[in-house]
Amino acid sequence: MASDSNMDREMILADFQACTGIDNIAEAITLLELNNWDLVAAINGVIPQENGILQSNFSSEATQTGPYGPHSQSEATAPTPSAPPPSESELASASASASSSLPSSSSPAFCPVQPSRHIVERQSRMLNFHVEYRQRSIEVVLEEASTVGDIKTILETELQVPVSKMQLKGWKSGDVSDSTVLRSLHLPKNNSLYVLTPDIAPSASTSQSSAQQGLSNQNYLLVISHREAQRDYNLNFPASKTIQEVKRNISDLTNIPVRHQQWDGWPASASDDSMTLAVSGISFPCHHLTVCRRSSSALTVDQTDECTDVHMVSDSEGDDFEDAPEFGVDESEIFGMGSSTCRKSPMMPENSENEGDALLHFTAEFSRRYGDCHPVFYIGTLEAASQEAFYGKARDRKLLAIYLHNDESVLSNVFCSQMMCADSIVSYLSQNFITWAWDVSKEANKARLLTMCTRHFGSVVAQTIRMYKTDQFPLLLIVMGKRTSNEVLNVIQGNTTVDELMMRLMGAMEIFTAQQQEDIKDEDEREARELVKREQDEAYRLSLEADRKKREAQEREEAEQVRQERIKKEQEEEREAIRLSLEQALPPEPKEEGEEPISKLRIRTPSGEFLERRFLGSCKLQVLFDFVASKGYPSDEFKLLTTFPRRNITQLDPAWNLLEAKLFPQETLFLEAKE
Repeated sequence: MASDSNMDREMILADFQACTGIDNIAEAITLLELNNWDLVAAINGVIPQENGILQSNFSSEATQTGPYGPHSQSEATAPTPSAPPPSESELASASASASSSLPSSSSPAFCPVQPSRHIVERQSRMLNFHVEYRQRSIEVVLEEASTVGDIKTILETELQVPVSKMQLKGWKSGDVSDSTVLRSLHLPKNNSLYVLTPDIAPSASTSQSSAQQGLSNQNYLLVISHREAQRDYNLNFPASKTIQEVKRNISDLTNIPVRHQQWDGWPASASDDSMTLAVSGISFPCHHLTVCRRSSSALTVDQTDECTDVHMVSDSEGDDFEDAPEFGVDESEIFGMGSSTCRKSPMMPENSENEGDALLHFTAEFSRRYGDCHPVFYIGTLEAASQEAFYGKARDRKLLAIYLHNDESVLSNVFCSQMMCADSIVSYLSQNFITWAWDVSKEANKARLLTMCTRHFGSVVAQTIRMYKTDQFPLLLIVMGKRTSNEVLNVIQGNTTVDELMMRLMGAMEIFTAQQQEDIKDEDEREARELVKREQDEAYRLSLEADRKKREAQEREEAEQVRQERIKKEQEEEREAIRLSLEQALPPEPKEEGEEPISKLRIRTPSGEFLERRFLGSCKLQVLFDFVASKGYPSDEFKLLTTFPRRNITQLDPAWNLLEAKLFPQETLFLEAKE
């Protein structure tokens, strides 16, 4: 769990640096801690919202009103490229000054040490895109977490073509949107695309100077391999950064001072560290470099005269150590600290406001003294370390090992070099413990530790630590999280051996494992109950959904039936109105004794009934048709036929009279429905 959390924070840290341009690792971590590792909140706190301009250096006016408290002009301004590289003491002093100017945070921080190599490579998989546009070819390298829009943004600068007028083609899965994440397309490492700009007429290519200007506004992805640690760092730097600033950032990550760094991969043109990346000749947008610590044989005479710490002390030296004062030998001289001009820098700065910065300094100093093979110290507050160790899922919980260092103790160097740096101890602690460290050499730091222990573990633990004398340090407290309170299982003093230390760690693990199995069982039972409840809730929800759909279907059916009935009724009403109007418009039936010729017609309906009426011989056929329609048989639905010979009267001209239609003096007709 700790490894996953660290890797998540490493990705957040890399994204935050790429978005804000803040190259100082300690500053970036501090700003993320202030926002509880919320990437969006941290970026919004650094980048002005009204214009979205990226600012990596804060002016004194801006910081007076900024969300992170006041900073002096010297703290906000990065050193000029022409300035000589600072010494280690200057770097430590600057780091302490910067950390003291920032407010403290109780959120956990990220420790950029020893993540799994294969996990880092998987999370930072790079994709190569060969993009063709007219007579130009562009190579674009992006992480698979980027979007299609990110490719277009890079191409916009390179091709001077607006994104809105650019169509990116060649995707295997068809057209995609600008918001599509590359990872979702399952692309191979190498891809070929082409750009279409149907709204832009072909024009002459831009000059080389404009291309160079566009390049200077881009970011470089430097893939830097740390040879000793066997891990890669994928870092984004603006083109305006100098080589010297890159090396200083790598110093923060690898704990290798700039003067001790040995590089491979810089081009021959990058001969001056004050050069910017844009003019250094490195490959754009991605360049691979390798860094390692320069061997002692390659150091200059002045460098070899510097103070070095003894990392390993033999048993005989340890035995003679207690007798050294009796023979007038200064204890510090035995461990290479005899010279007054060569004092070790403290493990932890005194009165540091930010615990994360203090622990970063502790880790860097521990590595400088005793080498890179040491436990991975948690970078963050004691509360955050406790949260990560005790309050995750039962299977992911670990023991908390609190290492308390004291430079005043004669056992510190032996314990650190021979116990804490032993491969077996380092491996066991890394697998089973969250290791948190603190330096109690200074009274202010010791008082601060006691306050933290009282708050998190109770006054008994603080009183126990207070009872130990200086020569009994260093201490290793093994703490186990329980349901109601945290329990200190063991306190291991500095006067121990590797075997004894391992046995006591294993004993604590046995107790913890037994408790963990009970917690796992309880958690599994609780999750099983919750799963049953979720399944029941889901079944109930599905039942309600089915009832709702059934009810809606029934309501739609009823509504459709009502609508059809309404339409039918309206049609019937309309037909009845037409029939009545035709009936009222008919001329009156003539009398039989009239002077004019009379035609008597007898009409048989489809139902077998007969309609009889007298018409004047001069009456038009339309009057006959209107009479039949007034009885419910409109001519558009029924045809009027003679019996013999069979004639379709409805096909005759309605303007003819009955005499012309040979329906005189009498005729029998019948109605037949049209097909």
